[in-house]
Amino acid sequence: MVQGGPRVRFAPSPTGYFHVGSARTALYNWLYARGTGGTFILRIEDTDAERNREEWVDGIVDALDWLEMPPDEGPFRQSQRSDRYRQAIDTLWTAGVLYACDCARPEIDERTKDNAIPGYDGYCRDRGLGREAGALRLRVPDEGTTVVTDLIRGEIVFPNSSIEDFVVVKSSGAPLFVLANVVDDIDMGITHVIRGEDLLPSTPKGLLLWTGLAGSGFGPEPDAPVPAFAHLPMLVNERRQKLSKRRDPVAVESYRDEGYLPSAMRNYLALLGWSDPDGREILSVEEMIGAFRLEAVNHAPAFFDVDKLRWMNGEYLRAMSVEEFVEVCGPWTASPRAPWPAERFDEGVFRRMAPLVQERVTLLAEVPTMVDFLFLEEPEIDEQSWASVRADEAAPAILDAALSAYRECAWEADVLHQVTREIAESLGRKLNRAQAPIRVAVTGRKVGPPLFESLAVLGRDAVLERIASARGRLVASGASGAD
Repeated sequence: MVQGGPRVRFAPSPTGYFHVGSARTALYNWLYARGTGGTFILRIEDTDAERNREEWVDGIVDALDWLEMPPDEGPFRQSQRSDRYRQAIDTLWTAGVLYACDCARPEIDERTKDNAIPGYDGYCRDRGLGREAGALRLRVPDEGTTVVTDLIRGEIVFPNSSIEDFVVVKSSGAPLFVLANVVDDIDMGITHVIRGEDLLPSTPKGLLLWTGLAGSGFGPEPDAPVPAFAHLPMLVNERRQKLSKRRDPVAVESYRDEGYLPSAMRNYLALLGWSDPDGREILSVEEMIGAFRLEAVNHAPAFFDVDKLRWMNGEYLRAMSVEEFVEVCGPWTASPRAPWPAERFDEGVFRRMAPLVQERVTLLAEVPTMVDFLFLEEPEIDEQSWASVRADEAAPAILDAALSAYRECAWEADVLHQVTREIAESLGRKLNRAQAPIRVAVTGRKVGPPLFESLAVLGRDAVLERIASARGRLVASGASGAD
């Protein structure tokens, strides 16, 4: 007998990368369980052997761990529960709830092409076919209604006359999704089914199966009430189309690999269909748990805005201490994915630059390109940036003046700033235009962390060497600056 608070389950199929919509569903289940003292169960729907792959199972588990939402129970696998499904089928067959059907789809389509109500016509209901004759269908009541009580959408009434006698067991003997789910929910004591709205049409079928099984004494608690349902709104892209794996960036793994923080992703997903009653957008996990209510979830489609997610990730990065920032940057700065040889990386140097980088990046994947000039023997020159230097007629004079001034001045960011301002004024330029050729010469790019702090960290010798190299490159290209 299952006891305790609410019991919810996240039941994905391992047929591809972990979809952000699945992550949102898992999060809402997890938040509800945490906020009510309940239990969060992971159940893998892996009965489709042709489509399922073991690496996708690992991906689901890894993604939940990355989002810091590990299950309280599981993962359970439907592929390991075949005996229990056979028991349920036996129970329903013995009770007369199921009947065999040997109709092929073309026969059904031909018979029903002129029917006012689409779907199977009940042709085999009273033919008395043996259980092995074909697929097994559930005998849906001809009259009455099946009511889905949804915490988000209210009561949804389905006339039984609109529900066909649907297939529960394939001709091979394998149970279909709806039966396996109901059996699992009964056995696991699920009290709340929180899932996407695309599964709403199958819900009355599940309720009919639940009634058939409960009425036949199946399950550890034959009189257990059916779960409460909450069907979550669809996620859509900027064109208000349903998110598609083929068209949209939907894999949680790709966001992780781009350098999104799990806390930011979790926060953003929480706001896709729900909003904090106090209007907060940035919430700690404790604040989300305290404020989240299923009844407050909106049933309208939710826009998955990558730009908004990116902004939120940047806010999380900037809220970190420098020590925390340096730590989360580790996989990007001190690993094989870094663009410099491992032996050239100096954590002390990076730590000096970290506060400046932290203010300017929105993704951790942007960090290496902000600091690679510090750890490469020579900067990687961006060709578009270099083209702007070549096109600048004052660039040779600026680099010459910088070489002269930087040899003698104190090597401090404030002093370098002042010296470069004086160079700009002497050439009738604004500072930002005068420092552009210097930045490209030293860092390889037009954009990066503050220039003068970067020069100070890199060191006088390396800076002079790179400016001289850039000056020589200008000469070689014919842009010498000589009259």
